[in-house]
Amino acid sequence: ATDYYQLLGINKTASNDEIKKAFRTLAHKYHPDKKGGDEAKFKEVNEAYSVLSDEKKRAEYDAYGRVFSGGAGGGAGAGGAGFEGFEGFDFSNFASGQGFGGNGNGFEFDLGDIFTDFFGGQRERARRGRDISVDIELSFSESVFGTERRMLLNKTTACSVCRGSGAKPGTAMETCKTCNGKGKIRENRRSIFGSVQTTRTCDNCQGRGQVPAEKCGNCHGAGVTRKQEEIAVRVPVGIEDGEVIRLGGAGEAMQGGSAGDLYVKVHVTKHHLFRREGSNLVMDLSVKLSSALLGDEYTIETLDGNVTVKIPEGIKPGEILRMRGKGVPIDRNRRGDLLIKITIDLPSKLGKEAKKLVEELKKQGI
Repeated sequence: ATDYYQLLGINKTASNDEIKKAFRTLAHKYHPDKKGGDEAKFKEVNEAYSVLSDEKKRAEYDAYGRVFSGGAGGGAGAGGAGFEGFEGFDFSNFASGQGFGGNGNGFEFDLGDIFTDFFGGQRERARRGRDISVDIELSFSESVFGTERRMLLNKTTACSVCRGSGAKPGTAMETCKTCNGKGKIRENRRSIFGSVQTTRTCDNCQGRGQVPAEKCGNCHGAGVTRKQEEIAVRVPVGIEDGEVIRLGGAGEAMQGGSAGDLYVKVHVTKHHLFRREGSNLVMDLSVKLSSALLGDEYTIETLDGNVTVKIPEGIKPGEILRMRGKGVPIDRNRRGDLLIKITIDLPSKLGKEAKKLVEELKKQGI
């Protein structure tokens, strides 16, 4: 079995912040949309994070080396030997609530509920809103130096009047009568093992244990509304095509839970001169034959404006001139370089005078 801690490169005592930091680093490294990404590794890292970032699943994984209650990396599947005494038994129908024979006439239950009850965990995960994914296009220069983009998103957000409580401003909250303030409802369900007790979030109070004594007139007690919201996205310096920026809590809001995240995928337009190689910029410069033989000066375009570059005498095709500090910013004080790859523009036809000069050079062995 895969060791999730080893996969993320963390200790078993790692905090939630350390787990999240390790996941972000590896997800960025292996993202399948990124050059050199690894989809299989990305899925493994995502699976490890989905278990270790969930308090209940992590406790279950630490205790048994796997997750039984519907999590990634769970126990043996249908027909597997995940539990002694059940080898070869097909649980697939029970997982879908069909019961014996798969005809829907048997017991109706979620197998995850049973294992959750036996192993003492809580099956409920933290409630959170839906994640949002958007794409933005940047110019080459914006990707190098960074920028800020503002976008309008039509999404579910916390009500601006009641601030997400669902209650009319100035009124109190009262105990939910459906769950008696517990936020959860226990139910007894039949199974092949007998009566099994399960827990679910209260639909009336959305797990909060309280409901508004008087509902907010703006959101009608929902605590959330659908509206356009302007989001500012800060694009870091040196971002590359295909990278994703995550804005925590900028996704869809949910009453009784946390907001989802906003994922912004970056597309960088190609530059007519430059291409990136890490923190360096590379360009091609075509010079005349006479310039290559005798040396010369050329004015070239950079991302910082036009500059003059000196062509040394006798330069050869393929040689590279380096202009320091004209590349991609590395930090506040350092930048990569601009690499100028030389090509020589050979004339396709020579005039009479030029031909005589070349013939003279030929006689001199040049």
